[in-house]
Amino acid sequence: MKIRILDIAERDLQSGFFFYEAQQTGIGEYFLDSIYSEIDSLLLFAGIHKQVFGYHRQLCRRFPYAIYYSVGSDEISVWRVLDLRRDPATTEDQLRSI
Repeated sequence: MKIRILDIAERDLQSGFFFYEAQQTGIGEYFLDSIYSEIDSLLLFAGIHKQVFGYHRQLCRRFPYAIYYSVGSDEISVWRVLDLRRDPATTEDQLRSI
């Protein structure tokens, strides 16, 4: 099984990086390291997370973000990596517009 991060999820990661890097130099890199570690863990735990808005949702441990993904027969697709501090209706809109 392999993990595929869609372009829109990469843009979410880049946005999070710039936000945290603006807070303090180095935090953006820590953010990316943490999130990519969470994504890598999907190789072991994909499919066990609760489904929300039609996608599995893995909550991140160190940052208030969630990874929304789907599991296929030979691939795990990461659709979005979203900030949970936003209005849930906005999150739903972002996921339904894919």
